[in-house]
Amino acid sequence: MRNLVVSAAAAMAALSVGPALAEPPLVGIVSIAATEANNARYISGAQAAAKEAGWTVSVVDAAGSADQANASIENFAQRGAVAIVDMVFPFSSIGAGLAAAKSANIPVVTWGGGLGSSVAATNGSGGPMVVPVDDLMIKTMNGKGSVLELTYHTGEVCRNREVELDKTLKDYPDIKVTKNEVRIPGYFEDGAQYANAWLASHPSGKENLAIWGCWDDPSIGAIGSLRSQGRTDVKVYGVNGNAQALENIKKGFMTATAWQDSYTEGYNMTKLLPEIIKAGSNWQPKAIEVPAILVTKENIDKFLADHPDAVK
Repeated sequence: MRNLVVSAAAAMAALSVGPALAEPPLVGIVSIAATEANNARYISGAQAAAKEAGWTVSVVDAAGSADQANASIENFAQRGAVAIVDMVFPFSSIGAGLAAAKSANIPVVTWGGGLGSSVAATNGSGGPMVVPVDDLMIKTMNGKGSVLELTYHTGEVCRNREVELDKTLKDYPDIKVTKNEVRIPGYFEDGAQYANAWLASHPSGKENLAIWGCWDDPSIGAIGSLRSQGRTDVKVYGVNGNAQALENIKKGFMTATAWQDSYTEGYNMTKLLPEIIKAGSNWQPKAIEVPAILVTKENIDKFLADHPDAVK
């Protein structure tokens, strides 16, 4: 009887150590600021598409550090990810990571990081998105006055948006520009601090004034300074269309933003990954852009009716 019990136990043990279930394919995402609203929407879209494919997603917040981004991409390559998503870091800043992924035959795609080197695909490109915001700002200023530009040079998207604005402003020499670069993290605080300093030398009633952020959050930080000083004479512009920006437009504190459907961008890019993987060396790099929508006080109600999830 004792032998029968031992045999049964051995059989159960053998079953318990049988072939392990295969791990689902891993998609690694390296974000420049994972908790920033637009980044978070992109990640949610990517996660939804990955779930449909039976894949798992791992997200690393590089907190604005290109060194951390490179290390994270290298780590995902070592873990055997099937694909890696770089969020906003320029391809020129992640050379070490791209080299590691290429050696492991792992495709890397970017959100706003541009096409170049071994990048397979990109979307969320910054330059085209900011054009309608720039055009409205210059029109509202009647081509003259002063602008505070809140910039960020670590991210490719912000670099491209700054280039677009500066290119346009060359035709308007009567618009004077002050540039200050914000940090990640710290963009809300920096936006407020730079606005305070700039407002001190730009009193109300002297000229047309505007604050331009290369994305919404620095401008939202600046709005805090405007409100605390009771300044209603300064127009404020952002890009991305996060929930706070849309709320500020509705309340009249922000003049305009370009809403970026980053959820769809994340979803579409992740849906493209199986095609990229299957094609292998035959894949031709491409951009798969989703057009932005200019949102102002005049169209905010219709926009929210058409896109209710934008404020969630």
